[in-house]
Amino acid sequence: MCRDGYCVGFDLDLTLADTRTAIAAVYAALAAETGVAIDTEAVVGRIGPPLEEELAYWFPAGRIAAMAARYRALYADVAVPVTALMPGARDALAHVRADGGRVVIVSGKNQADTERTVRFLGLDADVVVGGLFGVDKGVVLREHRALAYVGDHTGDVDAARAASATAVAVATGAFAAAELTAYGADVVLPDLLAFPGWLGGFRVPR
Repeated sequence: MCRDGYCVGFDLDLTLADTRTAIAAVYAALAAETGVAIDTEAVVGRIGPPLEEELAYWFPAGRIAAMAARYRALYADVAVPVTALMPGARDALAHVRADGGRVVIVSGKNQADTERTVRFLGLDADVVVGGLFGVDKGVVLREHRALAYVGDHTGDVDAARAASATAVAVATGAFAAAELTAYGADVVLPDLLAFPGWLGGFRVPR
């Protein structure tokens, strides 16, 4: 539990983990199996919201549950091995720890694949929770008393707001810095390489 000292929350996809190639590979496999033409570049440009929302672009409502199950069945073998760290990811977590903080990762990816991805990348987290998006992430962040939540999506700004935490946005996903600022992020960084500098000036209650 992130109750000793302070806690910082992090999103996973396109914040800590570069899953663009990974997710595209799973959709390419689905396209090959089903014969449905899927624009993987468009898919990658929308990473963030729940899986079922993306599948709805490509499959009728009656097939979405089955396609979601197949996607998750493929993910461990197809996606995880080609997942990479986002620049500065491991160092960002290390700086939280060096400053006396703890780390909670809250992702929209399902729990099993969130855990697999975190383990594969060797990310050092105290709490790992998957299957949540937007304000629903705020429940976990509030439970663990996160003072800030770091993410690349406007939904991550919503998550921070729901937890009364500082919304730290990184412009490494679908949204440019100006869009994240306009949406209401408290802080916008170009990437996690800038995170240690920001953390150094963050006023943490002691």
